[in-house]
Amino acid sequence: MDNIYAPWRSVYLSEKIEGCVFCHISQQTQNDGVHQVFYRDAICFGVMNKYPYTPGHFMLIPHRHIDCPAAMSLEQWLHIQTLAQRGITMLLEGMGAQGVNMGINVRKSAGAGIPDHLHLHFVPRWHGDTNFMTTIADTRVYSTDFNALYQRFVEMAKEYLVSELPHYHE
Repeated sequence: MDNIYAPWRSVYLSEKIEGCVFCHISQQTQNDGVHQVFYRDAICFGVMNKYPYTPGHFMLIPHRHIDCPAAMSLEQWLHIQTLAQRGITMLLEGMGAQGVNMGINVRKSAGAGIPDHLHLHFVPRWHGDTNFMTTIADTRVYSTDFNALYQRFVEMAKEYLVSELPHYHE
């Protein structure tokens, strides 16, 4: 795959993290802006994907270091699924996506890039968002400023994810 210059990503490469990157982000609440965490509660957090398929690709990640939904209580799973439903609405209504892919890769054999820590992907889609660059050149063009999009997600999360969400205890 060819590379396209993206200097805003240099911060991801400069931070050395030992252990699980998701546990690190979970524990580093003071660095939410650096890690692009736009939502946080007692069960999980929402973070922009560092290597997005399309602009607005984000993840919901439980704070607990688990590799499978079966390791969660039903209450925790329902909490994340409530946020998943709202996250899809946020992409469709708040961002104007024409469709959404949502997926979970459970463990390495299912294709999880970080197989030991469960995470749910949400990928906004538009008609024609995969074009000749992806098909022929095996390259994606990210047409939106990543940091500006993160700030937009911080604001959208207040409207779509936080409002009237039941309070759950871990």
